[in-house]
Amino acid sequence: MPSDQALIRSTACTIVGQLNSSEVTPLDLLDALEKRIAEVDRKTNALPILCFDRARSHAKALMQKPPGERGLLAGLPIPIKDLTNVAGVRTTQGSPIYKDNIPANSDILVDLIESNGGVVFAKSNTPEFGAGANTFNEVFGPTRNPWDLSRSAAGSSGGAAVALATGMAWLAHGSDMGGSLRNPASFCGVVGLRPSIGRVPHTPAAKIDRTLGVQGPMARNVEDLALFLDAMSGEHPADPLSLPRLPTSFLSAARSGNKPKRIAYSADLGITPVDPEVAAITRKAASRFAEAGVLVEEAHPDLREAHECFHVLRAFDFAISKAALLRNKREYLKPEVIWNIEEGLKLSVEQLERAEAQRLAMTTRTLEFFKNYDLLLTPATIVPPFPIEHRYVGECAGKKFDNYVEWLGIVYAITLVCCPALSLPCGFTASGLPVGLQIVAPSRGEAALLAGARVLEDVLGMRRATPIDPRGSAR
Repeated sequence: MPSDQALIRSTACTIVGQLNSSEVTPLDLLDALEKRIAEVDRKTNALPILCFDRARSHAKALMQKPPGERGLLAGLPIPIKDLTNVAGVRTTQGSPIYKDNIPANSDILVDLIESNGGVVFAKSNTPEFGAGANTFNEVFGPTRNPWDLSRSAAGSSGGAAVALATGMAWLAHGSDMGGSLRNPASFCGVVGLRPSIGRVPHTPAAKIDRTLGVQGPMARNVEDLALFLDAMSGEHPADPLSLPRLPTSFLSAARSGNKPKRIAYSADLGITPVDPEVAAITRKAASRFAEAGVLVEEAHPDLREAHECFHVLRAFDFAISKAALLRNKREYLKPEVIWNIEEGLKLSVEQLERAEAQRLAMTTRTLEFFKNYDLLLTPATIVPPFPIEHRYVGECAGKKFDNYVEWLGIVYAITLVCCPALSLPCGFTASGLPVGLQIVAPSRGEAALLAGARVLEDVLGMRRATPIDPRGSAR
């Protein structure tokens, strides 16, 4: 059997191959992870809830089946973000209100992952209710960026990203409304994908057709990401928006070598300031698509209404899902959550009508844009990882933001136009902090997105940058 260090540094695809050939067992992997977590997580606080007893029980049951019949993941251990229910496992949503909550039933996505051979062993840290792109909460405290422990891991899937970057997971589950898969992937040097609406089923809550937030995969490289998307995808009757599984796997698409013919790069989408170093790194990375024979131009769709539209629709989502908590548990809510809910409760029907019309118009213009371009590339975040004590980014390149989410415009604009998008590691700042490149495809275009991202990943040669041991401050 490979050593623990060899296992930790292997790709998910390699590990699944070893599971299917019986070179390793799920129990071997759980043992290696438990040791790794004991070594590094006291520094990063990425996985505050562990459930190894449950995981080993599940692994032993799975091992009663022949190796080839254990599902796509074949017994690979998976952490689930602490916003999503896992039966019998503490699920806090990062809130003191739910600090002792143990759900009786799992989200349908967790059931799907487990039915495909995933073994849940931990819950990953998240900000309270996923609000804010810096992972800290009153239950478990902050999650630290392993590239520089004085820096933020972003969020809200910050614990998931850090677990991947430090070798505490091979794949990780996350979710994304305003960049919550893409921002932490960018800050931590891993890959995070926001899929199309309905691609990954989940248990509906508060409203059947909530479409700002989706569930999705995180990994250390594009192939592993595609593998996990295959294991997460599929139609489910409990989620009326869920899409059928495609006839060709996403892993096959990622490995196809298919490349775009023409791509667009935009440093700012015409709507946001960007740190000059981040702009330079991402522009250089995008331009290297030319080495694969791809035409690279600077362009972007017209997304000028994104800030107003997202502010209204996000606030409405918080109002319908959290208003009861504001009425009954206000003293337990952090200021940003209270602000979101109150903004939503103040909305008029006319404001909602305007926001929905804006979203439709931007989506229509984006579809037209993709008639000329196969992919759109931008920075995944507009700044490098910021000091962890800052709750959010207050200004960038001389512009002060009006609220705590406006700095996320470059990702939430893509949320609004219903496109799949991922963050791909593309370089480092002068101080050694990771920078992610957002790659966007037309709606339901995950196959082309993964194929193109894999082509650029090969050109950039960054696939082996993680896992790392946590590092002290570079200052």
